[in-house]
Amino acid sequence: MAVEKDSIPSTEEEERTGDWFLSVKGRQIYPLDLRPEDVDIQEIAHSLAHQCRFQGHSRDFYSVAEHSVRLSLQPPEELALCGLLHDGTEAFCGDMIRPLKRAMPQYRAIEDRIWLAVAARFGLPVELPLEVKVADNRMLQTERRDLLAKAPWAWTLDEEAIKPYDFQIHPWSPVAARARFLHEFERRGGRC
Repeated sequence: MAVEKDSIPSTEEEERTGDWFLSVKGRQIYPLDLRPEDVDIQEIAHSLAHQCRFQGHSRDFYSVAEHSVRLSLQPPEELALCGLLHDGTEAFCGDMIRPLKRAMPQYRAIEDRIWLAVAARFGLPVELPLEVKVADNRMLQTERRDLLAKAPWAWTLDEEAIKPYDFQIHPWSPVAARARFLHEFERRGGRC
């Protein structure tokens, strides 16, 4: 039996740009048209806790969520939430290693648009503060020291100026990373 077009229920949903993926909560997420109301802290925490940094080339599984929690403890208190969510975009577009990201301006533009939705949702600055960027680079050097294979060459020309943190990283499980991420979000005054 053929179904007539008029008998199909209308969703009356607004047209969105691009395709969508299914979130852990079963929601349609349009990464090319992400809006603040699409951003959910539970989904960010879950996704980042299950994404391994460095394309998985660390000695042990080390999640983006753990990286974010550790980073949030470094800048001044008023920037802690921004530090925690600085990689929140990766819940919607994945974690990409710097050499590829630098070569893909279209990806960077998409990530920038996603950041605008994340920042608007949680009341964060549109531009990441310098203190968060510095903490991110120091965290990268700490992770390199504790989690990656030893390399006889520098990553950047100014690497000597960027010192790792004094603490040692012992990676958490995805379950622990997700729980700590959500705890820090709440502790830092994040609102859902």
